Amino acid sequence: MSFQAYLDAAEKKTGHTPQQLVDLAHERGYGTETKAGEILTWLADDFGLGRGHGMALVHVIKNGPTISDKHVGTTGTHRDESTELRLDGLANR
Repeated sequence: MSFQAYLDAAEKKTGHTPQQLVDLAHERGYGTETKAGEILTWLADDFGLGRGHGMALVHVIKNGPTISDKHVGTTGTHRDESTELRLDGLANR
């Protein structure tokens, strides 16, 4: 599953766009210094998200929407179309 697919699936499960979830996390004070486990616990408790979807969100909460180009343009399972993730939601595509 691509990084973007994890974020899209989290949106479907929670009803919140990735950007809304990032904003909620930042309102709680979560950021670059927050341990991943703390964010994962919040996402699981409040939104029912598992580790895979949670870790995709942890990345954008802590680092923003840019990802490595390691899988961009490849044909593997984890390929992404771009190094910039879309956080604005499925309805905006």
